[in-house]
Amino acid sequence: MSTKQTVQLPETPLPLPAKRPSPALTLTAALLGFGLICLDASVVNVALPAIGGSFDSGMSGLQWVVDAYTLPFAALMLSTGAFSDRAGASRAYALGTAVFTLASVACGLAPNLPVLLGARAVQGMAAAVVLPASLALVRQAFPDPAGRARAVAAWAAGGSAAVALGPVAGGALTTAWDWRGIFFVNLPVGLLILALLVRAPRSERRPAPLDVPGQVTAALALTSVAFAVIEGGTAGWAALAVGVAAAVAFLRVESRQAHPVVPLGLFRDRTVTAAVAAGAAVSVAFYSLVFVFSLFFQQVQGLSALHAGLMFLPMTGLIAVTNVVAGKLAGRHGPRLPMLAGQALAVVGLLVLLYVDAGTPPALVAVLLVPMALGCALTVPPLTAAMMDAVPAERAGLAAGVLNAARQVAGGLGIAVFGALVSDGFAAGMRWSLAISAALLLTTFLLSFRLSGRAVRPA
Repeated sequence: MSTKQTVQLPETPLPLPAKRPSPALTLTAALLGFGLICLDASVVNVALPAIGGSFDSGMSGLQWVVDAYTLPFAALMLSTGAFSDRAGASRAYALGTAVFTLASVACGLAPNLPVLLGARAVQGMAAAVVLPASLALVRQAFPDPAGRARAVAAWAAGGSAAVALGPVAGGALTTAWDWRGIFFVNLPVGLLILALLVRAPRSERRPAPLDVPGQVTAALALTSVAFAVIEGGTAGWAALAVGVAAAVAFLRVESRQAHPVVPLGLFRDRTVTAAVAAGAAVSVAFYSLVFVFSLFFQQVQGLSALHAGLMFLPMTGLIAVTNVVAGKLAGRHGPRLPMLAGQALAVVGLLVLLYVDAGTPPALVAVLLVPMALGCALTVPPLTAAMMDAVPAERAGLAAGVLNAARQVAGGLGIAVFGALVSDGFAAGMRWSLAISAALLLTTFLLSFRLSGRAVRPA
């Protein structure tokens, strides 16, 4: 008798359990991407003198290294939210991350300044796709309102941390390696994001109208005006004429479009007008002056890139904490009080900085930068919350896009203007830059009195 037993195997193998999407991994991927594009907006400032020395570039070339990224980022942000909806957030995010990573490698390998500027422009375009898609992924991964609020807070904190880390990281990489290192470091982070996206669920495609004429005329107007300010001369005047014509065409297009990228009717609300104006003034003061003082520390005071980056640590290190405090104040007392306090503090800080000169100890300059930065950090969360509270819920995404685009545009144009001022004489140009920033914030301080004093929901 045979002792062998026959075992009947199933004709088809049992299915393996499906991989469950991980909200934590999705949040990590979204946070890394948002942090990466925020980091690239600030990390390059400290490396500018090294880039200029490598390519024998003047001030206009250094301005374009920053604005070649900022201007496409700002202009395309008006419509990339709709693109993210049409393509699906997960697909748009993967595409934006992949293009951003490849463009970063191209920046690091750039043999000359024109190639670097072209790669920076592609970086900016990709960043405009990454930002709204990353937030859409967070919303998709956390359907519960309480969990989503915590996830969005973590996402925003990641961006603040990246902005704070940018100058220090830029100085450290430039000193220990080379300015190209600030771009090559994006490669492993980009690959990690794409690997994490494997566990993210596919996003549904949703119909969303695209305003192509409005987007094109906005980009043309913005780029032309920046070119006119940076380059000057006969070409600058011609570019300014093109910019004005494109701006007029943009306003005409937006007034007639059924689904404009910038609904002009939004600005009939005084809260929206005050919030956008304050956001733009804060961006001019903060981002443009980081550009100016990065050059001041190195070109005027002779610090290394690492030491220049460390000089920004006191001001940037307190930003995330101040953002949290500002959000709580807005929720308790309304947006007007923290906005007024923040803008007043920033104006005082800017006026104090007027006394800085080449002989001021760098450590003292680092301390004197803190009030301006804290004032800006105290202003942004309440103005964002006020704007979100002023628009219907179905237009919140569009309003957020308009606000963020306005802030990026202001920062880019501020760098163009302030760079032109300091190129004609650093000490006088820096003081003019500080005075202009203070005047803008004083104007928006007065506008902020028109805001409601009631509490608003955190944004």
